[in-house]
Amino acid sequence: MGDAAGAAFRCASDSVALARVEQMLRESEQESLRVHFSREELAQCPDRADRAAWLAGNLAAKQACLKLFLREGPAGALGAGDFVLTRREGDAPRIECSASARALLEREGIRRLMVALAHDGASASAVVLAEPLRWRAPLVGRLLYRLLPIRRRVILENLRRVFGDHAPADALAALAQAHYAHLARLLWEFVWFPFVSAARRRTMVRVENLAALEQALGEGRGVLVLTGHFGSFEVATAAGLDSYPHARGRFHFVRRPIKPGWLDALVTRRFARVGFGVLPKRGGLEALLDRLSAGDLVVFPFDQHASRKDGVLVDFFGHPAGTFRSLAVLALSTRAPVVPAASWREPGGRHVLRFESPLAPIDHADTNEAIRLNTRAYNAALEALVLRHPEQWWWIHRRWKPWPSPPRAAGPAVRAR
Repeated sequence: MGDAAGAAFRCASDSVALARVEQMLRESEQESLRVHFSREELAQCPDRADRAAWLAGNLAAKQACLKLFLREGPAGALGAGDFVLTRREGDAPRIECSASARALLEREGIRRLMVALAHDGASASAVVLAEPLRWRAPLVGRLLYRLLPIRRRVILENLRRVFGDHAPADALAALAQAHYAHLARLLWEFVWFPFVSAARRRTMVRVENLAALEQALGEGRGVLVLTGHFGSFEVATAAGLDSYPHARGRFHFVRRPIKPGWLDALVTRRFARVGFGVLPKRGGLEALLDRLSAGDLVVFPFDQHASRKDGVLVDFFGHPAGTFRSLAVLALSTRAPVVPAASWREPGGRHVLRFESPLAPIDHADTNEAIRLNTRAYNAALEALVLRHPEQWWWIHRRWKPWPSPPRAAGPAVRAR
């Protein structure tokens, strides 16, 4: 297997005068400490004469982190509180990121932030180095990329749209090759999986954060599962259901018919065999509401393009994308919790199926605006799931198709003389 860098190394430095922190430590400035430092940082800080130097080093590291993101920092999208410096005895200092900062690092192709600290008698200095991600490009992916480049142009256009401001062309090509390798593995698993024994299936998947799903089910309104084309969805869900037989028959997948018809029938039979129901995307509203009323789980793949007739235009990775409004309509009308979920394949071949905490509904006096706001929140949740393992998302799909202008109202008819 070959590796390709996901981004260039970047670094930034900053220094903080000890006198500035000593001013914060005075009784009248305690509020400033809470603005700049987390409870964990303050708890780790020694109650000694060098307390000001300790905190000055932390603050210098935070400010250096912000310098790495020249757009997000000044715009207020990131602040000092998004970076926490942890120092444990015997270990080098580490920078831990908030969820929003971690998502930004993943989007910019950064694996982690490393920090070095220095002090003199009057100030503390920090240098922060951004280590780039390295996307693995297996041989099969490199071969398919060159010899069988199905939709290669679409894949690269999508990758440029999401990562193009932060990753060089060779890194995007490596990510595209890793994606081709994922597609090849996906095809092989589709052929091979039906012959796997039930005992083997139970060892193939790890289900994470099931408590979040069970808590949502406990509300008694059913659950709307927000997901996309992640990992090997059939393997993860089917094997996951084998591990939790009490959930058999309670999951229902909303999808369009697959072409050709024989493939659609095959997939439907395979879903039914493992206790996974299928609901049509069109004309299945009554059946869907029945499933929610029964307290079941309805799975919505939410990462495909929607036309103006079925969708609303909201951002996806910073670019307007036609997105289905149906999930927001259902969530607002039924108050069923919306639980994001994704699956991925680990390097050793084991699969992970993970559920996230339910998304809080966004209410608004204007129904259309409520639908738009919730739909954008769903896309934001999907963005975080995509960035977790970008090579295993469905880049081959044309997610950002043109959005036609609304038809003009017809003017008054003019009679010919």
